[in-house]
Amino acid sequence: MLPEPDTALCRDLAADLHHAGYTAEALRDTWGAAADDAIARGLRSPASRALGDRDDALAVLGRLLVLGMPQAAASVDLALSRAGAAGLVRLGLAERAGDGVRPLAVVRPQSYADASGSGQWWIASDLDEAALGGPLPEDHVLGVGGASLTLAGLQLPTPADRALDIGAGCGIQALRARAHVGHVVATDISPRALSFTRLNALLNGIDGVEVRLGSLFEPVAGEQFDRVVSNPPFVITPRVADVPAYEYRDGGMVGDDVVAAFVTGVGAHLAPGGVAQLLGNWETRDGMPGLARVRGWVESSPVPLDAWVVERESLDPLSYAELWVRDGGTLPGTPGFVGLVDAWLDDFAARAVTEVGFGYLLLRRPADGSPTLARYETLHTAIAGEGLGAHLAAALEAHDRLSTLDDTGLAASVLLVAPDITEARHHLPGAEDPTVIELRQGGGFGRALGVDPGLAALVGACDGDLPVGALVDAIAELLEVDAGALRADLLPRVRELLFTGFLRFA
Repeated sequence: MLPEPDTALCRDLAADLHHAGYTAEALRDTWGAAADDAIARGLRSPASRALGDRDDALAVLGRLLVLGMPQAAASVDLALSRAGAAGLVRLGLAERAGDGVRPLAVVRPQSYADASGSGQWWIASDLDEAALGGPLPEDHVLGVGGASLTLAGLQLPTPADRALDIGAGCGIQALRARAHVGHVVATDISPRALSFTRLNALLNGIDGVEVRLGSLFEPVAGEQFDRVVSNPPFVITPRVADVPAYEYRDGGMVGDDVVAAFVTGVGAHLAPGGVAQLLGNWETRDGMPGLARVRGWVESSPVPLDAWVVERESLDPLSYAELWVRDGGTLPGTPGFVGLVDAWLDDFAARAVTEVGFGYLLLRRPADGSPTLARYETLHTAIAGEGLGAHLAAALEAHDRLSTLDDTGLAASVLLVAPDITEARHHLPGAEDPTVIELRQGGGFGRALGVDPGLAALVGACDGDLPVGALVDAIAELLEVDAGALRADLLPRVRELLFTGFLRFA
């Protein structure tokens, strides 16, 4: 566990980092895009080679706090004129080694952007495999990775009073939540993780983040929140001897039970109208698809919940095993790799698991107690936009408005085409009419939707002028079809286009 961070010292370190221009963009420019990408793959030598013998503040800090390489104490003192090498030692981020300073943690700059703007954080976490030169210790506190950035981008950018971050780790989700929420309670089973959360809040000048030790909902028994966010330790790991159990990723339960426990337990801790968002894995087991099992968890919740679950990818058992054995720092060809993979495969075989899905879960406690949203979908495509939080918030708002509108009310509504929507038409050579009409979404989930001429005409005519019903009648006359039949066909699809963000209420 890190020592209790000193507020004034954290402020001095932040001022030093700011003065040195210690940003993600500056470092990427300094050692180049290829070397920067290599760091994410655990290769630090390209960045080190690019720095050469440079001894300016950015180079010294890049080696020490990103690459995890010891530096001369005198150079660190020059780079950090306020905090100095002694300040890093007092914060538990480094130790003295003769005339040098040896890092005990990394402090990486992290850019962020959402609908409200962009900014920069400095995030401290444990040294990675490249700096350690081998597998990670089981109490490793992970820094900001792809999954944590994804969840941060998914968070709803709408104001609320209280939020709960379960499995806080280095604290990235708590920091992101605090931008829109008045007070955040961050919990973890790891005292070391909570130390990093506390340090990172102070380093970035963020107040209103409270840390509590404990598993899942134990630290907040009897409490409710407007937002709950979690990047839980959802990795499915064999519960057998000689298989490391990493606190940051392994929940200590069999299979996908930790995600199931979250889903069935979170409703009691959501205030009416409150929203929970998390990442998770789920197994396709005994022939039952993973998403169907997730639906079963939601439906078995003692508190009724709205649910929107998106499966982003799926892996076969072997690919899943290899992914997470490598993640722990055990690589192919090294001792133990084959044995660990076999342990994973045996574990999956014991439960008849044929596939593991990964995705996003959005759960909401309806304000009136009656769920109206049950959406479980597979979207195995690249995300078009950087952050989905604003898109999710808009979808929920559209859903709630649609749930109060019958078809007559929808027909009376005036709509607009979203500004990120484009249309593509494909013709056979020499043909006058298109064989395929496709609407494409530039933001959100980047959906592509094949449509017929009637729906294409309606979407194209939604310019904020006439109501939907009048447009349908005009299109029916143009296509020489029955207006009532066309309305019955198009209105359900208009509802879908409003939820998914192709259309908007004017």
